[in-house]
Amino acid sequence: QVHLVESGGGLVQPGGSLRLSCAASGSIFSLENMAWYRQGLGNQREFVALITGGGGTNYAGSVKGRFTISRDKTKNMVYLQMDRLKPEDTAVYYCNAVNANSWGQGTQVTVSS
Repeated sequence: QVHLVESGGGLVQPGGSLRLSCAASGSIFSLENMAWYRQGLGNQREFVALITGGGGTNYAGSVKGRFTISRDKTKNMVYLQMDRLKPEDTAVYYCNAVNANSWGQGTQVTVSS
C-alpha cells in the first residue's frame, strides 16, 4: 500500500521560489516512477513533472525551465523546486505514485502579491 504526504506549500510573491516535498512509503515497484500534478480552482488536474526510477525527467511545457523535479531514493522523498513562480501557478499540488496510481492529499501553493 502506498502512502504519500506532501508539504512545503504556502504563499509566495510572483518571481519567488518554493520547494515542495513528498514523503512516500510503499513497495519499490510502486514508487519507481513519481510525478507531480496540480489543480487550480475550477480547473482539471494537470500534469506538472515526472521522474523515473532511472532519474529521467519530463515536464509540462508551462513549467519547463522553471521547475525541477528530483528525488532521494534513500529517504523515499520526491521534491519539486519551483522558481520564478507566476500567479497562474497557483493550485493545489499533488504527489503521484504513477505505477500504483496513488495520490497524496495535496498542498496549496498561492502566488500573489
